[in-house]
Amino acid sequence: MSRPTVRVLTLLELLQSGGTRTVAELADRLGVDARTVRRYVDQLLDLDVPVESVRGRYGGYRLASGYRLPPLMLSDDEALAVLLGLVAGRRAGLTTAGLTASETASAKIRRVLPRHLAHRLDTLLESLAFTDRPTDQPGEFAAPDAGVLLTIADAVRHRRPVSIRYTARDGRRSERTLHAYGIVAHAGRWYVTGVDPEIGEDRTFRLDRIADARALTGSFEAPVGPDPAERVVTGFATAEYRHEVTLRIHGTVEQIRARLPATVASLEEGVPTVEEDAPTADEDRGTERWLRVELRAERLDWLPPVLASLGRPFVIERPDELRDLVIAFAERLTSYARQA
Repeated sequence: MSRPTVRVLTLLELLQSGGTRTVAELADRLGVDARTVRRYVDQLLDLDVPVESVRGRYGGYRLASGYRLPPLMLSDDEALAVLLGLVAGRRAGLTTAGLTASETASAKIRRVLPRHLAHRLDTLLESLAFTDRPTDQPGEFAAPDAGVLLTIADAVRHRRPVSIRYTARDGRRSERTLHAYGIVAHAGRWYVTGVDPEIGEDRTFRLDRIADARALTGSFEAPVGPDPAERVVTGFATAEYRHEVTLRIHGTVEQIRARLPATVASLEEGVPTVEEDAPTADEDRGTERWLRVELRAERLDWLPPVLASLGRPFVIERPDELRDLVIAFAERLTSYARQA
């Protein structure tokens, strides 16, 4: 493809992003002069692409509204973002056009991708798992590097060790080797889970904190037991944090899990407490009873409103600091109610 043709296609891509583009802006983006931009616009008009000229101080060129554009030109990162968005939307039930439309859109994008990129994207999708917890935090999350994501997905699929450069939550940087089991999308973030062969223990890393990933020689056997998504969920519930919290809550499993999911807290079912005997065999998850709940947290200030929203009796076994926070929270609510 000749260089002028590439620039004409690039001009079309710039215009299809929406809005009016000034001649100066287009010339700068294409690396040509204003006269050449006008010549490229004429070429698009010859191809029946409805480019409109906008006069005035903020004038320039734009595409006519409602025009159906020819096939999109996507970079590697853009193709990855679109395919992952379709998969994630389908998995979360967010697509509005139905399952068939989502699948056909994915298939169309795959057909026009270079073979090497299509293969790497398919490898990623095969290595990807989702937990059942959507994000409950506002704002945007840092996205992982596309190259890192694809490299780790290839390592997962072929069971190859991978070397990563990682920045921990406290800012410490390290380089380590990982036997990656899978990639997991959880609560708005991306994680890779696997074993650190140097210490022989499971580890989970946030992908957006990995600066570089490099496949190593050799191979490893996939472990038996929980799948990658379950490993990530379990890891969050049992990770070491500043505070260890133990509660007893009277209610059903569903009521408690609605506010304290498995990603946050572990729940002892069928264990008797001083309040009542152990449940019989025919009691199920819908039976109200006292259940022991344990969790770990860096902060405690989010727990009082969560416990209040349960609407169930509860007992705080530890720590005393949480008991004080709950009392203070209740006093604030009382004072607000009196002002009404």
